Amino acid sequence: MLLLLDIGNTHTHVGLANAERVLRQQNFETTGWRDGSIARRIQQFIGKAQLNGAAFCSVVPRATPRCAHLLRGLKLNFLELNSKTLRGVGINYPKPTSIGPDRLANARAVKTICGAPALVVDFGTAVTFDVVDGAGDYIGGIIAPGLSAMTDYLHEKTALLPRIKIREPAGVVGKNTEQAMLIGAVHGYRGLIRGLIIELKRELKVRRLPVIATGGYAELIADDMAEISAVHPNLTLEGLRLAWSDHFGPGSAAAPAAD
Repeated sequence: MLLLLDIGNTHTHVGLANAERVLRQQNFETTGWRDGSIARRIQQFIGKAQLNGAAFCSVVPRATPRCAHLLRGLKLNFLELNSKTLRGVGINYPKPTSIGPDRLANARAVKTICGAPALVVDFGTAVTFDVVDGAGDYIGGIIAPGLSAMTDYLHEKTALLPRIKIREPAGVVGKNTEQAMLIGAVHGYRGLIRGLIIELKRELKVRRLPVIATGGYAELIADDMAEISAVHPNLTLEGLRLAWSDHFGPGSAAAPAAD
């Protein structure tokens, strides 16, 4: 069994996988790395599972060494995914070390699922687009504010706009402030995604571009969007599983040095 950790700005996504797929997953608040409370929760999540190793990626620099320390304490060999350890996907990007490793994991997964070219839209704290071109290389992407970040900003910076819970709006003409904000968030982001997919197809000179959606609001926003091929909630964890396999083979207990 393989332990997988995707450390994001808001949540740390933890999974257990076998040689074929992610078997189960749970989210913890990333702030738990600061006070160490997340270690106990991860150990509870692991339970009695027999682990062969671990793979992780992190976009939170302060959490990265703490994760490595935890994995050493569990006596696990592990792979930290980054631009230097990525295999299975080429990188055609000016500064590879500046790419978020979660984005590399997504690219690795979408290439296996869809082939190349392909696109990932990840609805996290930010909405990120990650592009694998026809040659099978990660070439970059797009970053936009996340839905919650956008609506929370409107609430915090205005006197009369409320904090809202993101959900499907009833129509496209708001009859009150909350409805109007929901329409702007949900339908607005669908329009954003459609427009950017059109531009990416033009840039890549392709008519067909498979798109996998992942992240917290993927299912909501992807609903009724023919442009999105599939929703894969555990795409980043799947990319970590594949990254481990690229190095050591499915189910291997071998791993790189922990440092």
